[in-house]
Amino acid sequence: MKYAVAAFLAMMSLVFAEHAPAAEPKAILVFGDSLSGGFMLKSSEAYPALLAKKLRAAGLNFSVTNASAAGGTTDGGLERLPPHLKHRIDILILELGINDAFRGLPIDQIQNNLQQIIDKVKARNPNARVVIAGMQLPGYAGDDYVSAFGQLFVDLAAKNRAALVPYLLEGVAANPSLNLSDGIHPNAAGQKILAENVWRVLGPVAREMATGRGGSPEPPVGY
Repeated sequence: MKYAVAAFLAMMSLVFAEHAPAAEPKAILVFGDSLSGGFMLKSSEAYPALLAKKLRAAGLNFSVTNASAAGGTTDGGLERLPPHLKHRIDILILELGINDAFRGLPIDQIQNNLQQIIDKVKARNPNARVVIAGMQLPGYAGDDYVSAFGQLFVDLAAKNRAALVPYLLEGVAANPSLNLSDGIHPNAAGQKILAENVWRVLGPVAREMATGRGGSPEPPVGY
C-alpha cells in the first residue's frame, strides 16, 4: 500500500509539472534608430533578432522587442517612448544620439534627452538594467564636439551605473564590405558584428538577471 501511494504521488507530480505554466520570459527593449532597426534589411538580419537567437542558444529566457525607428533622434525617442512603458522592461538597450549629432544638436541636450529616457523607464521598472550603445563621430580627435559626443555615452553610463558598449560600430564603420552602398548602414554581415559587440556586454547582464544575482556593474572608466 505504501509503495502504491508513493507511486501515485510521483505520477501526480509529473502531471502537475507537465501542466505547470512556463515561466514568463524577461523582456528586453531595444530602443534605437536605423542602426538597430536594420535599415534596408530583413528584421531577422538586424542585430536585435540575432541577440534573441544568442539568448535562446544560451538557455536564457528573454523576449526581445526591437522598437527602433529609422532617423530616430533623442527628442523623437522621448515622444515615442510612452506606449512601450505600458509593458514590463527588464533590460533597456538604448542606442540613440548619432542623428542628433549629425544635426549639430548641443551635447548637453543629447545627454539630457537620453537621461530622460532612462529615468522614465526606471520610474516604471525600478529594477531594469540599462545597456548603453556608445557611438562616435568621424572626425579629428581634436575636434571638441566630436570628442564630447563620444564621451557623453561614457558619462551617461557612469551616472546610471549602466553597462556600456564602448562603440556599437566597432569593426564595422568605414569598412565597405560590411556596409550598404551608402557607407553608413551595416549590411547583414555588419549586423552580425554589431550583435557580437552588444552580446559581449549584454550576455553577462542577462545571465546575472536570469540567476537573480542582479547587482549593478562598476561605473565604466572610458574607452
